[in-house]
Formats: sequence, C-alpha cells, structure tokens
Amino acid sequence: MAAKQYIEDKTIDNNNFDTRLFINECQFENCTFLACDFSSVNISNATFLDCHFKDCNLSLCKTRDTAFRNIKFTNCKILGVRFDECNLFALEVGFEHCILNDSSFFQLKLKKTEFKNCQLKGVDFVQSDLTSSLFLNCDLDSAVFDNTILEKADLSSSINYAIDPDKNSIKQAKFSLHGLPGLLHKYQIKIVQ
Repeated sequence: MAAKQYIEDKTIDNNNFDTRLFINECQFENCTFLACDFSSVNISNATFLDCHFKDCNLSLCKTRDTAFRNIKFTNCKILGVRFDECNLFALEVGFEHCILNDSSFFQLKLKKTEFKNCQLKGVDFVQSDLTSSLFLNCDLDSAVFDNTILEKADLSSSINYAIDPDKNSIKQAKFSLHGLPGLLHKYQIKIVQ
C-alpha cells in the first residue's frame, strides 16, 4: 500500500471528485473545499484535519475509516452518509445550513456537536451520546432517538422531533413549549392552546 499523499493549506474549489481519484490515499490538513462534488465517491481511509467543506455535495459517499477531526460543514448536501463507519478516534464535526437526511450517527460520541439550521429528516441517532449538543433551528422529522444521551442538549428551537423520555436520557436538556408534543407523542394525546 502506498503512503498517503499529504495536502495542506489548500483551497479546492468546484472540483468533481470521481472514482478515478484516490482520495482514500490522501490526508488533508487545514484545507477548504468549495462547491466540490463527492457524491457516491469512496473517501474511505482518507484523513481530514481542521478542514471546512462549503457548498459541497457528499451524498452517499463511502466513509469507512474516514477520519474527520475538527471539521466544519457549511451549506452542504450530505444525504445517506454513514458517519458511524468513520474512524472514531477524535471524531469532531459541526454542521451549519446542511441537509443530512437519512444519514447515520449510530452509537457515536458527539458531545457538544453543533447542528445549526440543518435538515435532519430520518437521521439515525440511536445509542449516540449527544451530551451538550446544540440543535439550532433544525428539522428532525422522523429522526430516530433510542437509548440516546441528550443530557444538557439544546433542542429548544428545533421542530418535528419525537423523543421518548423513557427510552432516552434527557436530563437538563432544553425543549420549547411548542416542542412538547414531540416528547409526549407516544401517549397519543392532543395538546391545545
């Protein structure tokens, strides 16, 4: 196996990555990716350190053992990505204005992770640790929370979640009054004002 190619302090813009490129043999540090298309690309075993993805499409990319360390995603389309298959060592990600529908964070430790203005429909948060995480103005329609740690998490501005307090740890989590039905959905009661 060849040594990883090391790419540092670069801005890579409007690039269409495809299967002919060996991204999995690269380590990117302090790089910015602008309007790049990684959709369905195998980025397994690649390493990204202190990188920023902006206006990128990472939908259905393969992430087995991919290292994401201190990574920010802004205005990205990230449909069906298996973050649970990434390299878990020092995994640190943040999302702003992203569409993450049908992605998986199954069993991940994501303490203090920020999801700002994101669409998280159908996302798998089963058995994840989201302690002190921020969900700012997020749509969590059909997102799955089961045995999830949401202690001290802030969901007060988010909508469409269904979280069973009996099956998830929500101690000191913040919810708004308009989100109350998302905590009581299993009782099939109607809340009126």
